[in-house]
Amino acid sequence: MGSVLYEAPRGGGGGGHRCCSCPGRTVCHSPSLSLALRFNFVAKKLYRRLRQLGGAALLPVCLGDDQHELGPDAAIDPWLHDLWEKVLGLHPVPVGLGVIPPGVPLPSKFALQFLQEAPETCSGVQHGVRTEPQSPPSERQPFLARMVTNRRVTGPSHFQDVRLIEFDITGSGINFAAGDVVLILPQNAASHVQQFCQALGLDPNQCFTLRPREPDVSCPERLPQPCSVRHLVSQYLDIASVPRRSFFELLACLSPHELERDKLLELSSAAGQEELSEYCSRPRRTALEVLCDFPHTAAAIPPDYLLDLIPQIRPRAFSIASSLLAHPSRLQILVAVVQYQTRLKEPRRGLCSSWLASLDPEQGDRDSGGGQGLGLGPSIFQVCSRQSWAKTLVLQDSSCHFHPATGPVQVPLWARSGGLTFPQTPDTPVIMVGPGTGVAPFRAAVQERVAQGRTENFLFFGCRQRDQDFYWEAEWKELEERGCLRLVTAFSRDQERKVYVQHRLRELGPLVWELLDHRGASFYLAGNAKYMPADVSEALTSIFQEEGGLSAPEAAAYLASLQRTLRFQTETWA
Repeated sequence: MGSVLYEAPRGGGGGGHRCCSCPGRTVCHSPSLSLALRFNFVAKKLYRRLRQLGGAALLPVCLGDDQHELGPDAAIDPWLHDLWEKVLGLHPVPVGLGVIPPGVPLPSKFALQFLQEAPETCSGVQHGVRTEPQSPPSERQPFLARMVTNRRVTGPSHFQDVRLIEFDITGSGINFAAGDVVLILPQNAASHVQQFCQALGLDPNQCFTLRPREPDVSCPERLPQPCSVRHLVSQYLDIASVPRRSFFELLACLSPHELERDKLLELSSAAGQEELSEYCSRPRRTALEVLCDFPHTAAAIPPDYLLDLIPQIRPRAFSIASSLLAHPSRLQILVAVVQYQTRLKEPRRGLCSSWLASLDPEQGDRDSGGGQGLGLGPSIFQVCSRQSWAKTLVLQDSSCHFHPATGPVQVPLWARSGGLTFPQTPDTPVIMVGPGTGVAPFRAAVQERVAQGRTENFLFFGCRQRDQDFYWEAEWKELEERGCLRLVTAFSRDQERKVYVQHRLRELGPLVWELLDHRGASFYLAGNAKYMPADVSEALTSIFQEEGGLSAPEAAAYLASLQRTLRFQTETWA
């Protein structure tokens, strides 16, 4: 993250967002780019441009480094201190106003007004039924899709639980193509919701309404009015997220307990960032666990500050693993359930993947709770008609009680365009490299292309063991027999020497070069971003040199030209 503070030239042109407290000056922050050759590229470019426009720097440019042991704050904290000294020197605080002292929290963004009536009276709130034309599902109004199947597709002895999950999207208006993604809104575990409410002394069945403190602030669209505490905590607040420094800063301001407040101040200080990383970031300690470690502070948190303190649950994106041409009114995803161990006793679990894995469509939505701490309790996603998202939640939650139900398991979701686009010309071959769950978007592509009569499909798939995590083996073999697919596999643990997809690419270098250089093929790569993309790119440049007779710079330029013309596309994740 880079920061630049400039004074605009007098009477000069040049635009910029003017800081309301600093007339004629512009404060700019740019995202950190931690690659060595592009370190703070945006901030440096902006710095040079502002100088070209005649700007005079009030302070030297600040270049934050997220790879620093203390993070970007190591540079930003002292820079901000100097900034405020400079700003207050140029523009003193008006008479009658003072600088807000440290330790005093700003007013909360919202006020929670708890309803005094008995919870049962909340059900008397009237809600109309939507009459306007249905719009495509979105985050504002997801579609409640019925879960049809939830099946583990890895062997019982495999280290990771991977699920093939299918949803019924009949009547949703959702349309997608190969390469698109589906976004899913998860919910917190019921046990975690109960633990959070106990720590903060909240009644999960109590209802409240939200009121913004500022006239230009609107209430979150995902929260119904009125809303129960249980719904707020289970559906909106991301209590399973790893809190940031600002979380500890606000907690310190709200804490009435001297010892806990001192510790929170230490963790939120510039000097305490290494300790904060050791306590929170490295072991992936959650906001809920932090609150349990500071019980006196947690019990004293005013409910008004809940939405300032804890971020909202964000949707999770999954590559769609099926085609509507092969499976009409169905949407399938391949989900690797995230679970790993840190030095903390309780395993770390991915919020969305663990929630999805806990849902059982065969038993219905009576109680999704289960083993391994993944219990979620009865779900609110039980409405069969596609009504307004917020209104649906109110209808489910308006009584402020949590009634078990035996309806179908339903999950809020919507689709959007992904990062992969496949050629429309029928005779263009496609080379797809998808190790592990990275094969998901390519299954959708193969299904779609085969349904369209396009048979020039080349898939490189890699996994650990053929009998443990070879996803869709029977389907690939059937397509091979029909002449619709050529499958190349790499099972890294089935022999003494580890074999990966990049090794198979090198072995078939003549074919890869022929497809790319002579037949205009498009190349696609999906999977884990740690090592695989670089290894595959290296294998390709090696093929270009060996089979195409290119020099190293020419091979790099050839690969760059493929990327520039979208004949080499990637979709990777950490």
